[in-house]
Amino acid sequence: MRLLRRAKNEPDKQGGSLPSLALLWLIASFALLLTPQLDRLPVWLILVCVALAGWRWLAQQGRVRLPGRWLRTGIMLALVAVYLVQVQGSFTVDTAASFFVLAVGLKWLETRTARDFYVLFYILVYLATVNFLFHQEIHWALINIGAIALLLIGLQVLNAPELPGGMKAGWGRLGIMLLKVLPVVVLLFVFFPRMAPLWSVPLVSGQARTGISDTMRPGDISSLAQSSERAFRVTFGGSMPEYRDRYWRGLILDTLDDGTWRQSGYDPYQAPGRVNVDGGVGELKPGEYDVLMEPTDQRWAFALEGSVAVSNNVIKKTDNLFRFRRPADSAVRYRLALEGGDEPAAEALLPGDARRYLQLPSEGNPKARALADELRRSSDEIPAGDSSVGDIEVIRTLLTRFREQPYFYTLRPPKMPDDGIDSLLFDEKRGFCAHYAGATTFVLRSAGIPARVVVGYQGGEGGAGNEYLIVRQYDAHAWVEAWVEGPGWIRIDPTAAIAPDRIESGLRDAVADEGSFLENNWTSAQRYGDVAIIQWASLHLDRINYQWQRWVVGYQGQSQMDLMSRLPGGFGMRELGYLTAGIVGVGLLIAGLISALQMRKGERRDGYQRVLGAWHKLCGRAGVPVRHGETPTALASRLAVAEPAVADSARLFARMVNSHYYRPPSARDDAGDLTRLRRLLATMKRQLRRTGKKRPGIRRSEPHSGKHSD
Repeated sequence: MRLLRRAKNEPDKQGGSLPSLALLWLIASFALLLTPQLDRLPVWLILVCVALAGWRWLAQQGRVRLPGRWLRTGIMLALVAVYLVQVQGSFTVDTAASFFVLAVGLKWLETRTARDFYVLFYILVYLATVNFLFHQEIHWALINIGAIALLLIGLQVLNAPELPGGMKAGWGRLGIMLLKVLPVVVLLFVFFPRMAPLWSVPLVSGQARTGISDTMRPGDISSLAQSSERAFRVTFGGSMPEYRDRYWRGLILDTLDDGTWRQSGYDPYQAPGRVNVDGGVGELKPGEYDVLMEPTDQRWAFALEGSVAVSNNVIKKTDNLFRFRRPADSAVRYRLALEGGDEPAAEALLPGDARRYLQLPSEGNPKARALADELRRSSDEIPAGDSSVGDIEVIRTLLTRFREQPYFYTLRPPKMPDDGIDSLLFDEKRGFCAHYAGATTFVLRSAGIPARVVVGYQGGEGGAGNEYLIVRQYDAHAWVEAWVEGPGWIRIDPTAAIAPDRIESGLRDAVADEGSFLENNWTSAQRYGDVAIIQWASLHLDRINYQWQRWVVGYQGQSQMDLMSRLPGGFGMRELGYLTAGIVGVGLLIAGLISALQMRKGERRDGYQRVLGAWHKLCGRAGVPVRHGETPTALASRLAVAEPAVADSARLFARMVNSHYYRPPSARDDAGDLTRLRRLLATMKRQLRRTGKKRPGIRRSEPHSGKHSD
């Protein structure tokens, strides 16, 4: 009877109140799904979501009441107005995702019934998908999966809140389901024709990114030196270059304006499009290297000097710089190769370029200009066959000055006055790489030598097992390139003359005496380089995430086709489609066979169901077919009317069936009850046979059809 009452109440349940435990799992999932977005959501929006979800939980406990229609409308309009004021007309994918979070938060105020639970269930599943727009690392993926698991547990609690031990059983069912679908998921992941993922759509986000920019003031790079965030990782096909040779060129700054170095030209505007984040083109060959770069929202790529593009998602521009076809607002993998052989002779510098690389403000820093004149006069006194010898002598003398005089490399540079270069070179003599690179370029230009500032990274530490390099933001660096007739552009790094440890082994060693390495970053694992267990854990976690990024997140069209090309027969997109359809078909067939076998196994295991089924067949042969939803007692009563000879046996059989299913498990005698039911069934069969023998001329009537014949 309890089962019948549950069946009758099922339609009402869809509109009934929510079980508290189901609501709790829903709120827990929402909190978990907000975690990946905490770094980009405004604080007021996070507080609003917490308050709205908390309001709904307090209403579930009966401590407060949910707002009515008019109050809900007022709250919604007020929060939307705050949102519009906060975004200030900047509608991007980032702001749209924030508005979606606000909409989810408002949904809590009208979540009253099971129907609302289902609506919010699907909305939160979509929110998990939105999270991948901003984070694809493995730990965020696990958090999203955990949130989905909580949603599924809540769904089970909603549909069966009275099941004993339901929580443990629910997690068990989820685990079994995962084990069943995991092989199919892996096969589909590998063989399903790859399409560009959702996160390859440009976000056009206003979110600030850590990294170098297209302008440089003296203190900009020193602020990056306090960040241990990853800039990019590099895997080499051959041996890694020496630490001192790891100069990762990014962009060139050639114009000095009011103490700030800038690019003189800008990349032309390109309409937003998909970002090709796939640079996988087979195994690395000697001389090649893969770069997995973190999002920058910029078009520049970082490369060693003398590189050429291998993957088609980067293009080589003038001055040996590399650019993406679209801004890198998600992690991008690209491949380059180092050119071998001698460098070709440099072409002459065009007059327009010469003017650009000699540009200086008309006034300012008189001492630095006087130093340049002195260096030029000294070089002119040296006999030489061409002008390049004099330029090289100016450069050598300037670097000797940096090396021999008490210049210091520091992350705590003093504030410079208006004539900052004069103050650095003649008074303070303390600065960071950006200070010295800017000052060197200024002096060289004042001496008539074309020069430019190059910004990028220098260095990189080995990952776990030294399998790849990790270049971090504190490896950001600025140096100088000067034009000399003959060799062309040559690299000049004043930091190498002032603090050779910075170029030979890294920033940590360069500022070890000062103690300023990551001094403002207490949570960074790199800050505690002398603690072996912290470094071991940090590097191995990074290795896991790196492999996840390369082979899971970065597994796209080119990577898939490269893998398929290794299989016999040569797979193309058509063959992949056929193979995928076959995998799906075979998977469905196997799932159907397993389900059928489990059903049959369950039937064989449950002897009561077999005996009850045999009794139903017996009733049908006796002209009393079982009606839908009919209880054993009602069926026995109808059988007793149709066949009085079996009345007592039928009623006893029905009472024993009811007793078995509705008695507490501790009071059952399953084996004895099953034996007695089988005996009663055999008794009814004998009674019906004897009744048929006593009426040989009478054929048992068919079930009454409700029609009369004439």
